Amino acid sequence: MIIINTKLIPMKKIDAINLFGILIVPKGLKINRQTVIHEAIHTAQMKEMLYIFFYLWYFFEWLIRLFCKGNAYRNISLEKEAYEHDHDRSYLKNRKHYNWLRFL
Repeated sequence: MIIINTKLIPMKKIDAINLFGILIVPKGLKINRQTVIHEAIHTAQMKEMLYIFFYLWYFFEWLIRLFCKGNAYRNISLEKEAYEHDHDRSYLKNRKHYNWLRFL
């Protein structure tokens, strides 16, 4: 995964953002291994969904979850998979395609 440190994208309360498999991190912020694994899981999801469908699904599921109980962001199936496995360094080696569907 490519990691870019930049001042161009000011982010408050966000450690990093993953855009098309490129991890953008605010200049001076060190990210931990868990964040890298989390974002690597998102990159795998993006690839299997041909990138654009990842972003469309993410947005529409977030929009739907806004009207449901709980945190809309944390309840997105793509995020649930990433958070559940972001501590496991070997997860991506054994991950089945479209595993995020289990979290719907």
